[in-house]
Amino acid sequence: MLRINVVTLFPELFTAPVHTSIIGRAVAAGLVEVNVVDLRDFTEDKHKTVDDYPYGGGAGMVLKPEPFFRAVETLDVSAPIVLLSARGRQFGHEAAVRYSVGAELTLLCGHYKDVDARVASIPGVEEVALGDAVLSGGEFAAMCVLDAVVRLLPGALGDHDSAATDSFYEGLLSPPSFTRPAEYRGMAVPDVLLSGDHAQIEAWRQAEAKRLTRERRPDLWERHESTTPSMEED
Repeated sequence: MLRINVVTLFPELFTAPVHTSIIGRAVAAGLVEVNVVDLRDFTEDKHKTVDDYPYGGGAGMVLKPEPFFRAVETLDVSAPIVLLSARGRQFGHEAAVRYSVGAELTLLCGHYKDVDARVASIPGVEEVALGDAVLSGGEFAAMCVLDAVVRLLPGALGDHDSAATDSFYEGLLSPPSFTRPAEYRGMAVPDVLLSGDHAQIEAWRQAEAKRLTRERRPDLWERHESTTPSMEED
């Protein structure tokens, strides 16, 4: 069973996600344990102070290093320890897979202006960002990481094919999906999907996945092309 620790100033934000949908079912099934802890529990002053003004001046408050160091040491965790940070490496499917096959994952949620840079020096810590956007707290990024990891656990979805056809699973975006009705407001489902010819349907899906990736994510397409053997090499 995978154990996921979440260190946050706002543990109440995780109440619904941990008990809802895929994550909730995975917790109930014993596939994952989500341990949400309050960063303030690792302070030592009577006011439970977690932040202070930045050295050098400037706007906003910075989360102090001591509570994070104590949290990691008290929980006795080891890598991977993820500090959600806008300056971190971008989170992706490969990282989600790596986290999902381990025994434990710890997510450190920053808040306010920033986190003291020394927190990133804790052994085993890696800074991770969702993308080129700043959120109001690491909690929201942590929820995304939590969901991306848990849904990869065997049995979490009930059907491995559901995850295996998602975007990024094989380095490409997923093809478009359609359901009933076959025509809606003048927009028709592609004929091939109604044909019953599974070989043609699979070929269409592969072609659409490649087309969408080329058009929308040239970075992914370039990586896919560089790692896919050419016909000559076959």
